[in-house]
Amino acid sequence: MKKRISLFLALLLVANVSYAELKIGFVNIAKVLEKAPQAEKAKKRLEKEFSPRDKQLISQGKEIKKLEEKFARDASVMGESERRKLERDIIAKKREAKRSQQEFSEDFNMRRNEELGKLQRRIVEAVRALAKDEKFDLLLTDGAIYASEKIDVTAQVQAKLATLSD
Repeated sequence: MKKRISLFLALLLVANVSYAELKIGFVNIAKVLEKAPQAEKAKKRLEKEFSPRDKQLISQGKEIKKLEEKFARDASVMGESERRKLERDIIAKKREAKRSQQEFSEDFNMRRNEELGKLQRRIVEAVRALAKDEKFDLLLTDGAIYASEKIDVTAQVQAKLATLSD
């Protein structure tokens, strides 16, 4: 019994020594994204790019509201054809405003995703550079971003998978 305990403790000690040599870290990508100076610059670029269109949409909304107020206020004293013309004008302007808003949203989302993609690539580059500079064996986030060749067992897993049958 003592021999088994000694053997177990010796194996545990050897395992701990080999793991002690590994340098492992964790990166909170959400926090990096939130505090990255490039994120603030991207936000300002997007605001500058889309501000004129946003102002135009606000202006369209105000124009529609004025027409609706005019219609509510003057409909009873307007002639039939003038009232119908104003109704059609309001409907057409609402339709155009809705179309403009959808285009704005699609364009904005596409550009925001482009900026986010650039930023994410920069973050991954930074994480990899840090890992190499600081000699990390493994850096984790939601998944592994970097693993040194010492702990990469991908080739062994591929070889094992090749020997397995369906």
